[in-house]
Amino acid sequence: MPSSTDPEATPPEAGDDTTPAAVPGQRDTDPGPHTARTESDTAPSPAEAAANEAATQATPEDPAPTTTANADAQPTADAADAADSGDATSSTADTLAERATGTAEAAASETAAQAPPEDPTSTTTANAGTGPVEPAAGAADADADGQARAGEARPRRRRVAVLVGVVGELLITAGLVLALFVAYSLWWTNVVANQEASRDSDAVRDQWAAAEDESGGDDDQPPVFDPEDGIGFLHVPAMTDDVILVKEGIGLDVLNGGVAGYYDTPVESAMPWDEEGNFSLAAHRDGHGAKFHGIDQIEEGDPIVFESSDTWYIYRAFAILPETSRYNTAVLNAIPEESGATEAGRYITLTTCTPVYTSRYRYVVWGELERTERVDADRTPPEELRAAD
Repeated sequence: MPSSTDPEATPPEAGDDTTPAAVPGQRDTDPGPHTARTESDTAPSPAEAAANEAATQATPEDPAPTTTANADAQPTADAADAADSGDATSSTADTLAERATGTAEAAASETAAQAPPEDPTSTTTANAGTGPVEPAAGAADADADGQARAGEARPRRRRVAVLVGVVGELLITAGLVLALFVAYSLWWTNVVANQEASRDSDAVRDQWAAAEDESGGDDDQPPVFDPEDGIGFLHVPAMTDDVILVKEGIGLDVLNGGVAGYYDTPVESAMPWDEEGNFSLAAHRDGHGAKFHGIDQIEEGDPIVFESSDTWYIYRAFAILPETSRYNTAVLNAIPEESGATEAGRYITLTTCTPVYTSRYRYVVWGELERTERVDADRTPPEELRAAD
């Protein structure tokens, strides 16, 4: 039911004193269907026309105008005071200020829209006046990725460092083991072999002395010896000052004892007291006593003397073969033709490994018996050995 207070609820009747009087220049804000429009209602008032003209000259066109020249489209509340020129002027100023503000906001919005996109690495503030500057999302992600990569790299570096350390320790250990092996091979084995050879040499001489006492000085008895203990001693002043014990065999179990051995295979050696043949010997050149280490110091014409229990056998070097195959057994023949010998005789052959510290080839020296001397009671050496002293 329409309210009695709404003047538009019912049309006013003619002659009704309650109908409000029309205000000059004022239009109804919502004309009812029964209200007739007049030309004066649709035409803008002088105040509105002045305001529109001033706004057009003062500011650029508002992209979103709030009023139109058509009074029927949007009437203003200021029309009620249009009769008062002072009120119209004040209303016009307020309108211009509002429009200027709207224009400034629109310009700011357009400028923001045309601005380049924000740099992902730049920083923003949560509160321009109070909050601290925080890193942008992109920078934070980059830092996180960098920290993650650094975290992954650290264990990898640690593993590499551990591996390098282990390899280094293994190399150092291998070097120490190799150094110890070299020291063992070239020094300690010499010490042990020389001690063993010295004991065996003393045993052989003691045996000779005992055999001489039993024979009562009878020179007709053959020499007594045990090949396993030793058959005599080799003296080569040009090669070494040592007196070298000679045993049977050329196996390592014999030669490692710091002695020389006579061949029993593949060619059987003759003995010095035989009427003819080749007395062939071998010994180590390095380690285990290294009795033939200086064999390359021997020259043609140097004496080579073998001492038995009752005889000195004096040989003279006549041929040298610095290098030959270790499988060359012809150098051990009864007539060693590679030495230049052409007929049977009483020869001596010395063989050892070459080059130094290897066993790839063989070094050979040949000698031929020059004379023999009987051993006297004082075991006086022959002149060749005395001259060397």
